[in-house]
Amino acid sequence: MHKTHAALIVIDIQNDFCPGGSLAVAQGDQIIARVNAMMPEFGTVVLTQDWHPAEHSSFASQHPGSAPFSQIEMPYGSQTLWPDHCVKGTPGAEFHASLRLDAADLILRKGFRPHVDSYSAFFENDHRTSTGLAGYLTARGFTAVTLVGLATDYCVAYSALDAARLGFETKILVGATRPIDLDGSLGAALLQLKTAGVTLAD
Repeated sequence: MHKTHAALIVIDIQNDFCPGGSLAVAQGDQIIARVNAMMPEFGTVVLTQDWHPAEHSSFASQHPGSAPFSQIEMPYGSQTLWPDHCVKGTPGAEFHASLRLDAADLILRKGFRPHVDSYSAFFENDHRTSTGLAGYLTARGFTAVTLVGLATDYCVAYSALDAARLGFETKILVGATRPIDLDGSLGAALLQLKTAGVTLAD
């Protein structure tokens, strides 16, 4: 894979997803040094940033009587209800202090629409509303993407599935991700990824 045709997509390495955050992924901060080190190997680096309004519909706090990590049905399908996290403008939504920001050509914010969640870097969870990332990469001539970040089985996996569906040569460096693994979500995601033709590398 020639460097100029490969983009590194760094998913949601934010304070709320790292130890001490409101939706912490175990050992989420331990991937940062590796992610930083690989940035120069790629033709472009994109950082995604979960960026929710305080009243986001995916927050359990917006559904009286519903517990975090329970499921509800939304117009676009089943939705996990999360603890409030990555509320725009708060310290929890900021990138982890150790993450290199200077290497990024693009910072893409997602999840800012109050009524639909956004795991993927490419589409909202309705699978129709585009973030514009595919157009950005295509216009710049990138045909391959490598994904790292948090969490393996949610935002990383959804992003990779969409990238493959859009025709990008897609790889996840699993060792530079960490999972939530909610009720077997990691195993289910890895099976989906393999079926979709996503390369899983360490």
